[in-house]
Amino acid sequence: MLKMDNRGDFLQLFGLDMSTKILNHLDDPSDVVRACSVSRSWHRFVIENGLSRQLCLKSFPEISNATHIIEVNNMIEPAKISSDDSAEWERLKRDHRVYAFLTRGLTPFMRRDCISEPISASSTDHYPGESIQNTLEPRDRVEDRASYWSSKGASDPKVPETLIYKLVANLCVVTEIHVQPFQASFQYDFPIYSSKAVRFRMGYPRHPLRFDEDDRDAFLAAHKWMDDEFIWTYTSPEFPMVQENCLQKFKLPEPVLCIGGILQVELLGRVQRQEIDGLYYICVSHVQVVGRSLLLPFDIQVLDPSGLCALIYKPKTECCKSSTQSSVTEASRPSHFHALTERLMQLLRSRVVVANRESDKDPSSGV
Repeated sequence: MLKMDNRGDFLQLFGLDMSTKILNHLDDPSDVVRACSVSRSWHRFVIENGLSRQLCLKSFPEISNATHIIEVNNMIEPAKISSDDSAEWERLKRDHRVYAFLTRGLTPFMRRDCISEPISASSTDHYPGESIQNTLEPRDRVEDRASYWSSKGASDPKVPETLIYKLVANLCVVTEIHVQPFQASFQYDFPIYSSKAVRFRMGYPRHPLRFDEDDRDAFLAAHKWMDDEFIWTYTSPEFPMVQENCLQKFKLPEPVLCIGGILQVELLGRVQRQEIDGLYYICVSHVQVVGRSLLLPFDIQVLDPSGLCALIYKPKTECCKSSTQSSVTEASRPSHFHALTERLMQLLRSRVVVANRESDKDPSSGV
């Protein structure tokens, strides 16, 4: 942590530009919080110059195109104005809290397993042997059996299909989606049942998706959760698919901030007719989502259908350590996480939302 001696405050000595450059070398959100707690002048300097936002975008540049969602499009609670504070200052304090939480909450590495579980397929030819559940398996054969999802057959090749998944967190930054069509090696001429094109939607459910583990198969078999059960906040362009047995990678035009944790894969058009019945099918062996997700102690709660949401911190939640994370790295900075945790618990009493409803008079309140 930066220290000052009795000779003065370097913010006063060096001025705005040099002080900003110095503080921009902080690489941990807990350090920004501590800097904000040094004095009233430091508190105001950190917030007015958006140091939390700058650190967040430096650490996760892929969310730079999504910042308008956080700052403008009513995706966090509007700041409340007190009698002696300006609207602009309240907005700056709110944004400081949001970006401090995002920087701490987002996983520091890109992962290729951002899908948590399947929710629904628009149709399934033979359940459970050809269930959407099979698309989470990266291999196209398991124990000498083909592993894939298959639609029902259609005489019209224009009939689309959809696959809906729940992501590993209610907030994910998605950069790529991979889809592998299925090649039927057990049929004559080894046909590949790809779609003509694919399109992706992301959003959140209109109502909480509640069902017991024992009911999962029944819901999947009944195709319970349809398109109108969700509010889609993003729709990608159409991407052409090739009729090849490979994992086809579709990079989104820009990283997408998925608030709500729901992904829909739209499979548009059919190209392969099955010889035995003359009907067109679409079959998928594997789906992957590449991106970053919120770490376990953090969550997003959608407050109403308009998209208003809160970023929540739950310090009692156990943080699952991914095998790709280095324990050495975590051990090298133990005080940072614990100091931030203690401070957040003290300031916000374990009920953190991105817009604090209580007045913020304490100059040491960095978050």
